[in-house]
This record gives sequence, C-alpha cells and structure tokens, in this order.
Amino acid sequence: MSDAIERPDPGAASTAPDPDAWAQACAEDFAAEQARRRAVYGPEPVSAAEELRRFFDSLADKVSELRAPGATGGTAAVAQTAAQQFAKQFLTSVKTVVEPVVERNPQIFDHLATAGTEIAAAYRAAVQRQEADWSRDDEPPSSPEQIDLD
Repeated sequence: MSDAIERPDPGAASTAPDPDAWAQACAEDFAAEQARRRAVYGPEPVSAAEELRRFFDSLADKVSELRAPGATGGTAAVAQTAAQQFAKQFLTSVKTVVEPVVERNPQIFDHLATAGTEIAAAYRAAVQRQEADWSRDDEPPSSPEQIDLD
C-alpha cells in the first residue's frame, strides 16, 4: 500500500518556506508605502499633545531669552528680571500640571482640538448669517401702512 501523503525525508535538506515570510513581506510593503506617502505628502502631523509640549518648551525658551534692550541697570532691569523669573516659574508650574495629563491621555487634546475647530465653524456660520441679515439693503417697514398685505 502506498502512502497518499508525501513525507519529507528527515535526512534531506529542508526547503520549507519561512513561516514568517508573509509577515515580513507585509511589513516591508507597509514600510515602503509609508515612505512613499511621506515623500508625496510630507511628514505626518503631530498630535495636539505634542504640539502643546512644543508650545510650552518654546515659550519657556523665549521667556529665558528676553532681555531689556535699553536697560543697563536701575529699576527697569530689576523689573525685567522679576518679570522673567515670574513667567518662567509660571510656565514651569503649568507644564508640571499639564505634563502628566498629556502623558496619560494624549487623545484628550486631539479631541479638544477637533471640538475647537467645530465650535469655530459653528460660530463662523452664525456670524455670517447675522452679517448677511445686517447688510441686506431691504429695510423693515417702520409703520403698519407700509406693509403690503396683497
């Protein structure tokens, strides 16, 4: 009787395909597609949480770089230094409070940014409607005799 299933000879060289070959090919295709999209569309936009971090960092840098242009001494220099120290401490404390929230829930800032965009669009639509009503040349009738009921 013959065996219907061919079994490889244990002593023969193995020519079996790599079990991860499909996953590796998919990963390579995905990486190539990402590189192509980056070349066409540019880098991916950063999240709102990352933008917030960058904002606080750049703000802190600018506050530390500020110098009074004409103040060489006296009360103006003291006031400038005090204002810089206050601003730097304020930014540091705000960053200390915001940073853990950003770390735990970065999606919150994406949702807030989207909500802000929607609110701005709704406000714009309402204002445009009011402006259209205000800028109309038709003046409303001021007396009942001017109303045409026909």
